[in-house]
Amino acid sequence: MFDILMYLFENYVHSEVDLTVDEDELTQELTRAGFHQADILKALTWLERLGELQEGDKPYLCNHKQTSFRIYTDAEMAKIDVECRGFILFLEQIQVLNVETREMVIDRVMALDETVMVLDDLKWVILMVLFNVPGYESAYEQMEDLIFEEPVGMLH
Repeated sequence: MFDILMYLFENYVHSEVDLTVDEDELTQELTRAGFHQADILKALTWLERLGELQEGDKPYLCNHKQTSFRIYTDAEMAKIDVECRGFILFLEQIQVLNVETREMVIDRVMALDETVMVLDDLKWVILMVLFNVPGYESAYEQMEDLIFEEPVGMLH
């Protein structure tokens, strides 16, 4: 399922192609690309839920302050390892993520079929979440820089 999300993000979203593609056409294209029907449906449902999170009310955010500290559930800790949790915290500290977008990221990670999230995949999930959140264009650009920017010179 994650491969389908990456395919869609790279070929439609990130390349800024017009997203007025019919769901049936998209399903056929993904089938021709070699993806299985069940995985395609899961990926489309994942994206649909992401859209709902980005547009709708977020009842789990009421009364949270920017200074709140996230306690992960056992299931979240099993799926999101220490490195990934540290990266999420880092992104909050540099204000790429806030409480709202952090929760969207965690929600979408937990909805993936992956048993354990690796850091590189987490970065792509974060990009997907930030891409369509109104007002977070600069956070998206910062995240893009963190992913695509090659370090110059020696690191100490």
